[in-house]
Amino acid sequence: MVNAMKYSKQREMIFNCVKNSHHHMTADGIYETLKKENPTLSLGTVYRNLNQLADHKMIQKISIPGHPDRFDATTHNHFHFYCTTCHDIKDLFFQDLYKMSEIVEQEEGVDIGHMDLSFHGVCATCKLQTVS
Repeated sequence: MVNAMKYSKQREMIFNCVKNSHHHMTADGIYETLKKENPTLSLGTVYRNLNQLADHKMIQKISIPGHPDRFDATTHNHFHFYCTTCHDIKDLFFQDLYKMSEIVEQEEGVDIGHMDLSFHGVCATCKLQTVS
């Protein structure tokens, strides 16, 4: 791991958990996953290392008001869909959405370095369950 952080076995383990997850896990979820094989791991250590990894742009922190932060190993600009029913978060990579920054830059005369956009609604799985 780079970015001027001192090496830590626990930080590497936490980073790998986020990187290898197919979900956007919470700190509590990461702690529960890692605690099984690492009984000395503390929840405080997980939170501290997740925040350091996010500060060093090695992972992305996703904040949904009223819900625990989630963590994502995909750090390049992309978008999220948050299901208000099952609370899952899905990455979105639609090229047309990236055009929004160009429109805002042209209309407002600003330079956008990063976009943070999430959509909230009911995911396809939950939608099917309500129809059944």
